Amino acid sequence: MGFVQSIRVCFSKYVVFSGRATRSEYWWFVLFVILCSIVFSILDQAIFGTDPETGESTNILNAGFQLAVLLPMLAAGWRRLHDTGRPGWYLLLPMALGVATMVALLSGVAVFSVLEGGVDDPDALRGPAAFLGLTGMIVVWGLQLVLSVMMIWWLTRPSQEGDNAYGPPVA
Repeated sequence: MGFVQSIRVCFSKYVVFSGRATRSEYWWFVLFVILCSIVFSILDQAIFGTDPETGESTNILNAGFQLAVLLPMLAAGWRRLHDTGRPGWYLLLPMALGVATMVALLSGVAVFSVLEGGVDDPDALRGPAAFLGLTGMIVVWGLQLVLSVMMIWWLTRPSQEGDNAYGPPVA
């Protein structure tokens, strides 16, 4: 499957999470998304400029494009994992870890805030809080790295020969 055909297939299967997607279908579409993101970032910079105080550019066009391709990218990755014989929901593992991390961090902040109110010396809690927070972030960083490498590995694997639990191979 070529570059243009891959883009057509992925947009025609905008929210199709069943079936299979070949390596070329998925990776050509990923290249399309990366190239368009670069172009839209340049256009954002040229049209909207940068904020003089922060030096950051406005990402209106690129953000709109990213929002528009979110579902097709997710669907194509989901089908790509099906093609390798894995469940598509594995694609959500890195995101689920990120959400769990945010919940844990916010819970930790809330717990230590409550504990500070009930202790004579609140400064005594700052060391343990910092240690737990830093240790947790290091562990999560390691897990996120492992999950990301594993996801790239799965998405680059060859198609499973013949029919699998997710349907016949894509011709």
